[in-house]
Amino acid sequence: MKIELAKSYGFCYGVKRAIKIAEEHPNSATFGPLIHNKDEINRLKDEFNVGLVDELEDAMNYDTLVIRTHGITKDKLKTLKQNGKKIINATCPYVTTPQQIVEKMSKEGYTIVIFGDKNHPEIKGVASYSVDSERTYIVLSPEEVVGLALGSKVAIVAQTTRKPEEYKKIVAALAVRVAELRVFNTICNATFENQDATAELAKKSDVMIIIGGKNSSNTKQLQHISKSYCKDSYHIENEDELEKSWFEGKEKCGISAGASTPDWIIQKVINKIEELRK
Repeated sequence: MKIELAKSYGFCYGVKRAIKIAEEHPNSATFGPLIHNKDEINRLKDEFNVGLVDELEDAMNYDTLVIRTHGITKDKLKTLKQNGKKIINATCPYVTTPQQIVEKMSKEGYTIVIFGDKNHPEIKGVASYSVDSERTYIVLSPEEVVGLALGSKVAIVAQTTRKPEEYKKIVAALAVRVAELRVFNTICNATFENQDATAELAKKSDVMIIIGGKNSSNTKQLQHISKSYCKDSYHIENEDELEKSWFEGKEKCGISAGASTPDWIIQKVINKIEELRK
């Protein structure tokens, strides 16, 4: 059986940057999971003594806090600074951009619409930068736009890992409802590249393995895309989840990985697949 990697996969710029920042600050803690990959987080803990906190109360036990790639809410960041903590901001620049846009446009009187998952830490952080929470909406579909009290001026941003095709549908639904619509393309280029490469590989593979955290939005998107072209597509976090039966009778195995998946995990998966096929 031939094993082929997607032309674009794995760590994006923002994740590489965050990992490097964490490694340069041993004995610190990340506020929230630095990235959506528990194995890499455990490596940082074991090799650099980088802890993990989710609550402000726990954060007070550390002098240095590294802000995760997805960012945190504006009020939590303010509280940490007020308590004299040294803040190392590892928020991905592609996430910082929509935060800044939302703050600026809301100050200028625009109603804010955010295309994304309201429960995702990135979106919670972005929404927190609006100066008017009552005129800030988070939507996932064009249907959710109907009935919103939008006013005449609207600005829209998107979660960095969302599909452009879905974003266009939201924008179209807004365009017919408001006099002025400001559209900002905040979807990450790395997302496009990984998705396109996964689709291309899935079309010519008998089985696809998508590697990444189970709570990783961009990895779940890759799995969704892969399965639409290759029905035998499996989303795993590491090599321990592989099953021998997946590869029986298969001639070509394609592999792709989410933006938070390190090369060392990908290589372990490849090695395990080769073992299972012996």
